[in-house]
Amino acid sequence: MASRSVEDLLREEYFDLLPAITRVTEHLATEIRYHTLPIANSLGRHERLVVSSRIKECGSALEALRRRQEGKTFDQQWSTAYSLTSLRDLAGVRVLGFPQARLKEVDGLLRKQFPAWESDPVRDEDDNILAHKYSGYCSAASARIRAEYQVVSMLTGLFWEVEHSAIYKPSPNLKGIARDLGMQQRSGEVLRALRAFEEEFEGFVLRGEVAE
Repeated sequence: MASRSVEDLLREEYFDLLPAITRVTEHLATEIRYHTLPIANSLGRHERLVVSSRIKECGSALEALRRRQEGKTFDQQWSTAYSLTSLRDLAGVRVLGFPQARLKEVDGLLRKQFPAWESDPVRDEDDNILAHKYSGYCSAASARIRAEYQVVSMLTGLFWEVEHSAIYKPSPNLKGIARDLGMQQRSGEVLRALRAFEEEFEGFVLRGEVAE
């Protein structure tokens, strides 16, 4: 009998892990909503705070693990050595906030609640932090599944959602668009423009507070 492919073994593992992934996702999202509730209850009319969650899809998990391998391919000789539990983001929570002052407040609060979680911020080409990102374990929900939470500007986060579906998961006729240098440049311009808008807006708010 022919040995099973690495992909088949990983798909089986994914669906074995799925109940635990779901449990971790719900646990982390609930915990973050609870800890950020005082901030949410004190928001001004111009401020926003949204907590969303997602479970990494099977195909996305396999591709993420594949990209980490040498040559971006699985070695069939070591088919049993691969595990999706090595991924940091099978369960994910994203905190979207506006303006930047609220993001800093949320990030500081959650760091106190998850002090042992590993920090891996997302940075742009100018080394500015686009999102605070942390990974770790929710031991109360599962000791096998590593989860990730992000604290990111609402404007940037919403753009990423559009970019992800349109560029990184495009329709077949747009395959390869993510590698297009022109699209990469335009994406960078959008992120810089959103950052400039937030900085200008926050400066206006601060000047208004001083005037009062």
